[in-house]
Amino acid sequence: MLWTSRARLVSGWIVSDFIFVSKKEIKRGWSGDSKYCVTTADGSKYLLRITPAAKASRVEEIFELQKSLVGLGVNMPRPLEYDSCDEGVYSLYTWVEGEDADNVLPLLSESQQYAYGLESGRQLKLIHSLPAPCDLPDWQVRFGAKSDRKIELYRSCPIQFDGAEHLISYIESNRHLLADRPQCFQHGDYHHKNMMIEDGKLIIIDFDRYDYGDPWEEFNRIVWSAQTVPAFASGQVDGYFEHGVPFEFWQLLAFYISSNTLSAVPWAIPFGEVQVQVMLNQAEDVLGWYDNMKNVVPTWYRGGW
Repeated sequence: MLWTSRARLVSGWIVSDFIFVSKKEIKRGWSGDSKYCVTTADGSKYLLRITPAAKASRVEEIFELQKSLVGLGVNMPRPLEYDSCDEGVYSLYTWVEGEDADNVLPLLSESQQYAYGLESGRQLKLIHSLPAPCDLPDWQVRFGAKSDRKIELYRSCPIQFDGAEHLISYIESNRHLLADRPQCFQHGDYHHKNMMIEDGKLIIIDFDRYDYGDPWEEFNRIVWSAQTVPAFASGQVDGYFEHGVPFEFWQLLAFYISSNTLSAVPWAIPFGEVQVQVMLNQAEDVLGWYDNMKNVVPTWYRGGW
């Protein structure tokens, strides 16, 4: 069956300006959207996302923001079309014919990993050039309350881990670092598992968790990269700061990672024992990198590679 976009879903096919002859479901990611690789008669591929109608306003907002990001030079799938359909709303993007960075990077030399990390940092700097709405609450108030919730979430969690009190103590002793922090657009889940490599070029994907906040908070997901490709993680920091990393960044990063680590185990419980163990292992790694929060520069970081 043929189908096009900019019309109604009929038996699972969208009927549009683009005429597609096949679709293949993509089962990766955590968004809950239905995602497909769709193909036209001439073999051109596109990414189709279908999102429940309840999230329509958010999908429309990120679609427009992604247009701005492409204009800034961010390497990412290009947004082509957005509209409503019987199953909610759909958005159509150019297809990335590459490999997941998560699969490619571990096979590369550390110097190559570092080079890709540098590019990821430069791309993140571009992403952060989009401003946040001017009516957002003060960051110290926003994230201070978020930290309180995460501490409470951990304290009420049936699964505890050794060293958590070091994280809590660091948070309580360093809340002043949140004062006067700027806010900007955030990707929302920025690490190497949300990137692809196409013809040697790093491509940023999966913006559906976008948010607004302190640009440095965006580095809280760097733990995923540091666990498996620390040279890439080091490059990301150096690329973002053009090799001039301020000490205050490390202090704040330790704060944000402490906060995230506390809530990770409670978050994982609904996903089962395997995911809980992943987060417990990550907490152990975090406490090791920071020597139980005695040092704010993590041991995985090495500038220059």
